[in-house]
Amino acid sequence: MPSPTVLASTLIDAKPVDYVIVFAYFAVVLGIGLLARRSISDSLDFFLSGRSLPAWVTGLAFISANLGAVEIMGMSANGAQFGIPTVHYFWIGAIPAMLFLGVVMMPFYYGSKVRSVPEFMFRRFGTGAHLVNAISFAVAQLLIAGINLFLLASIVHALLGWSLWIALVVAAAVVLSYITLGGLSAAIYNEVLQFFVIVAALLPLTLIGLHRVGGWNGLTDGITKAADAHPDTVASASDQLNSWPGTALTAFSSDFLSIVGIVFGLGFVLSFGYWTTNFVEVQRAMASDSLSSARKAPIIGSFPKMFVPFITIIPGMIAAVLVSEVASVKAGESVAGGSTGDGVTFNDSLLYLMRDVLPNGLLGVAITGLLAAFMAGMAANVSAFNTVFSYDLWQRYIVKERDDSYYLAVGRIATVAAVVVAIFTALFAKNYTNIMTYLQTLFGFFNAPLFATFIVGMFWKRMTPTAGWVGLVSGTLAAVAVGIASEDALGSLSQGWIGIGGQGASFAAAGAAFVVDVVVSVAVSVVTEPKPAAELRGLVYSETPREDLVDPHEKSHPWYQRTLPLAGVSLGLVIILNVIF
Repeated sequence: MPSPTVLASTLIDAKPVDYVIVFAYFAVVLGIGLLARRSISDSLDFFLSGRSLPAWVTGLAFISANLGAVEIMGMSANGAQFGIPTVHYFWIGAIPAMLFLGVVMMPFYYGSKVRSVPEFMFRRFGTGAHLVNAISFAVAQLLIAGINLFLLASIVHALLGWSLWIALVVAAAVVLSYITLGGLSAAIYNEVLQFFVIVAALLPLTLIGLHRVGGWNGLTDGITKAADAHPDTVASASDQLNSWPGTALTAFSSDFLSIVGIVFGLGFVLSFGYWTTNFVEVQRAMASDSLSSARKAPIIGSFPKMFVPFITIIPGMIAAVLVSEVASVKAGESVAGGSTGDGVTFNDSLLYLMRDVLPNGLLGVAITGLLAAFMAGMAANVSAFNTVFSYDLWQRYIVKERDDSYYLAVGRIATVAAVVVAIFTALFAKNYTNIMTYLQTLFGFFNAPLFATFIVGMFWKRMTPTAGWVGLVSGTLAAVAVGIASEDALGSLSQGWIGIGGQGASFAAAGAAFVVDVVVSVAVSVVTEPKPAAELRGLVYSETPREDLVDPHEKSHPWYQRTLPLAGVSLGLVIILNVIF
């Protein structure tokens, strides 16, 4: 491994034209931060863009915030390791929940004028649930920002040969600059730009890679040959080339349990937990200029989301056939090198494919696209963290009733602190050969119990404030218990008492968290005092008049600008994709 002060040989052979493209992009990103700074006059502008952005902007930002390092490197790693079943993270594990958020939940978030998801928890359940949610969310964002930063630094290391520590600091400084300058507006407008840059980067890689491997038939033939040659270490070709039952992904020996794990663990608990309660995503929709725009933001985002697998998963599958280093890792061998210098892993699939198939110029565009994705993901985590820290922790519990400029300053300081902490949490991500395994474990711990509390509390007015925080804590502990009992979900802390490992373990942990949270919440609600019904308007479905849940101006819009027809088209398309694959 290179010393901290000496340049190492680079993984990617970039030329001056590639560097020009990369540095030009950095200049644009910082310029957007400077321009956005001019529109910031108070904390609402910094944290929620003054609730002034149109649906198409927040819709693209909604999906771009999720199209970060984990989405691209993690899904390409999954594609290389597991193949087509990885599409479940999109078509089962994203689209239905995004539509539910837009149709059912955004009216509560936007209509209540809360500034964050934890603040919604405070209004529904009071201090206990709010504090648990705010702290767990803040910790989760620091850990996930570390994942994005680690992969961003890996690109810098691969491109320039710098040590990982230097790359971490430089990458963190760039993200910190434009978030501190322009707040959420800078993050969102950069995310819109980053979406188009990412597509421009990954689409040529996919098309050229497919051409080099002999088209779709050549790819399936290559996967079949590798599976037949290494049956002990590689999933069968049938499992890799068909989305159902998905045993390659879940590592369950039973087809039935695999389907249950995907539909319930991923498609319901993890997916709905992430998309409907994760403030990183909800914050983008909350920045919209109207209730109609807020509802449509996740629905607009669902259309590009369902086609992202074709530019993330398929390149990973191509790399496992075309790139000798990745093929060797898949066969169970250890290969020196990789983006960190500690050995090739599935996380490196996209980088090696770029090295092998892209000419200079296009290579610069691809590198820029990856950098854009990683900055989008990290910026989303940091901008959500600074909002929750400033409003939900500092203002509510530590320093109350100061003027607005004080909390704006706190937000900027929290941004700097979050980036510094992320440099260190990035080292946790370094221990996982497939970053998606780590990420899904975090979601099982933090998002699954939160979704259970939300969904019960939103549709059952009898649920009590005490049940809110007790259910959250119980669900989280249940997920941790499954992680410890699994084979590898928590690394060295896992004991292997139950024969579940990989991403299947995270599905099981999420399912356990949801069930335990619901059972405990119901039991505690029976013996504790609920809030008066008069205090639940805008917080519980049955107590909220219908006119509070819809935008009266939407009726005058053409069908393709209305929430429900758009959601119906999206749902129909994703059903068709599931049938085809």
